[in-house]
Amino acid sequence: MKERFLPIGTVVLLKGGKKEIMITSYCIFPNNIQIKNGQEIKPEKKIYEYGACIYPEGILDSNTICAFNHDQIEKICYMGYETPIQNELSTLLNQGYEMYKEKYENADE
Repeated sequence: MKERFLPIGTVVLLKGGKKEIMITSYCIFPNNIQIKNGQEIKPEKKIYEYGACIYPEGILDSNTICAFNHDQIEKICYMGYETPIQNELSTLLNQGYEMYKEKYENADE
């Protein structure tokens, strides 16, 4: 699997997933109540590598954004548009992501 931060527009299938999703953003900080196993839970202080919407429907409701990490990707179904600028952004994100993630997730509230 390629390093993290695939291009925006990339369509992937997550491990255990039944429907493809399309990458729409990077470095997601959930801050709304989430639903897990049918129960409402407050979000953990956690950052995710990607934000996505279901494909091909797109963003139907701002509460249905999917946040996930690169290691959860089972299959890349379609690669998004790659340019030198996108490749540069991917490099920058890869260089600083782990440091920023650790600082954010371990910061006192």
